[in-house]
Amino acid sequence: PFSLGYWVCFSFSVHQISEIMSGSVTEIGGLRAYATGSSDSSLSLLLASDVLGTHKPIFPTSFVLLFSWNGYFIDFSSLIAHHFFVAGYETPNLRKLADKVAAAGFYVVVPDFFHGDPYVPGSEMPVSVWKEAHRPEKGVEDAKQVIAALRSSRGMSAVGAAGFCWGGKVVVELAKSDVIQAAVLLHPSQVTVDDIKDVKKPIAVLGAEIDKFSPPELLRQFEQVLSTKPEVEGYVKIFGGVAHGWTTKYKDEDEASVRNAEEARQNMLDWFIKFVN
Repeated sequence: PFSLGYWVCFSFSVHQISEIMSGSVTEIGGLRAYATGSSDSSLSLLLASDVLGTHKPIFPTSFVLLFSWNGYFIDFSSLIAHHFFVAGYETPNLRKLADKVAAAGFYVVVPDFFHGDPYVPGSEMPVSVWKEAHRPEKGVEDAKQVIAALRSSRGMSAVGAAGFCWGGKVVVELAKSDVIQAAVLLHPSQVTVDDIKDVKKPIAVLGAEIDKFSPPELLRQFEQVLSTKPEVEGYVKIFGGVAHGWTTKYKDEDEASVRNAEEARQNMLDWFIKFVN
């Protein structure tokens, strides 16, 4: 690391070269949350994040970090990209998805259900210990607080919820009550056939062909259960050739992955436009 003596020889500049996130971090229902879209909207969506994140710069990926020293410019962006891990509500592609959905007229919130303690692979805490401290049941209670705040203090008349992996379990629990108007599960984990049997609200399940958490066989069971519940609108789609987490773990330079993620986003948006109104 540089000592203070080295640092005084450097000038620091950050150059924006493309888009940045359009939302901001605020507090809703006692939780920090990324919020985006018009607060004048009466329709809101809650996005419950995945557990695992991705290696990204701590600033948006559209920035380049340059240091100048004695007339020479050094780009440290690629080095920093390998040293910061962002997860949970900070996941860049999840926030980007939130921005795009908000553009359709929704006020979208991505709460920090992990309370500033996302799981980081390679950390000293075993994943089993972390999971015990961050059970979906606690996420459900936190989500209810956020939704109550959206309705009472922000004037939202209808709320939908989408859950990614871990967040899928949170959202399927919400769909068993009148807390939300509609639900979408994207590559969910810990969701069971019994969960789907108890769902009372319109629900769409977008799954991956390659997924040990919700394999196609389980997704087809979900579809079969929903077909026996005429009182609940249900939809199950299996995306071929993609793996668990494809909606937020893609790389921008991978055109096929981006297309699949965009298709899932549009499917999710169409569902909410139909039922959250």
